[in-house]
Amino acid sequence: MTAELSIRLQTYLAPKLAAPDLIVSDLARIPGGASRETYRFRARYAKDGKPVERALILRRDPVASLIETDRTTEFRAYGAFHKLGLPVPEPVALELNMAALERPFFVMEEIVDCSVGSIIAPDPYGEHREKIGQQFWSVLGRIAKPNPDDIGLGDFGGTRDTATCWSHELARWEKVIDEDESEPQPIARAAIRWLKRNPPPPAQKISVVHGDYRTGNFLFDARGDIRAILDWEMAHLGDPLEDLAWALDPLWSHGDPTHPAGAIARDRAIAIWEEASGLRAELRALAWWETFASLKGLAIWISAAREYAEGRNTEAVNAFSGWYCLAFHNKVLADRLGGAP
Repeated sequence: MTAELSIRLQTYLAPKLAAPDLIVSDLARIPGGASRETYRFRARYAKDGKPVERALILRRDPVASLIETDRTTEFRAYGAFHKLGLPVPEPVALELNMAALERPFFVMEEIVDCSVGSIIAPDPYGEHREKIGQQFWSVLGRIAKPNPDDIGLGDFGGTRDTATCWSHELARWEKVIDEDESEPQPIARAAIRWLKRNPPPPAQKISVVHGDYRTGNFLFDARGDIRAILDWEMAHLGDPLEDLAWALDPLWSHGDPTHPAGAIARDRAIAIWEEASGLRAELRALAWWETFASLKGLAIWISAAREYAEGRNTEAVNAFSGWYCLAFHNKVLADRLGGAP
């Protein structure tokens, strides 16, 4: 199957890169991935009489996806933020037609010689914890800073209404729970009721929200430099505090919620984000979005559990999510609601 996919990918890419002699080699599936199949490969061809070898990534829609997302959104986000100089891979080609590889896909640059921090590692960054922490929160602030229209993403999904962006996102994830729960979810329902009764202040601005900015979705090199922010498939327009709250969630804290993302102290992280974004993490608003973040997590893990149980997507990450992550966020929400007014 990999050999056939290599040939089809080679046939597709040759005219796209104006390289009739292009050869695709070393195509290999990267394990994991709940909403895309991911492969790495090498493209070898000649340009101006000189040999070229490019390390590339193929992101193809799977037969069944955990959360329905639009690959065009991810591809366009890579393009916009790559042009701004943020650490994101360069996008190469987007194909929505089913003929080439049976499902929609896109190709982007592979960032090589890097590591990813596992959410279950107690100290994923070692001596680079401080450096990575400063970059992680600064980059998130830089994502929030530009006006979506100025970077060509003003037509992204979500909402441009600062007063209702919270309810738009809450309705989105409540619908996921409604459709995917296989058993009653009393903690999720209690959280939804609380979130509706205690709306946050209007957003300070509408920004592009990455949607899944966290540990595990960025690559760093041996010097401790963040080289790539990945997995933009849930990007949308909304309140930038949504991204901040998701990144602060204790699931990504490597066992120490006082150091979110397993890096620097929470207060410093928020201060770095504020400086980079030009925004303020107002306490009441951030508290609402942090509760929402854990509910959003529950919705995703509920979907993961159902996909795995029904055999539509048997990636191990779905089994782990439906077991460990679901229980984790149930406890986080129960604790939050237990102390809520």
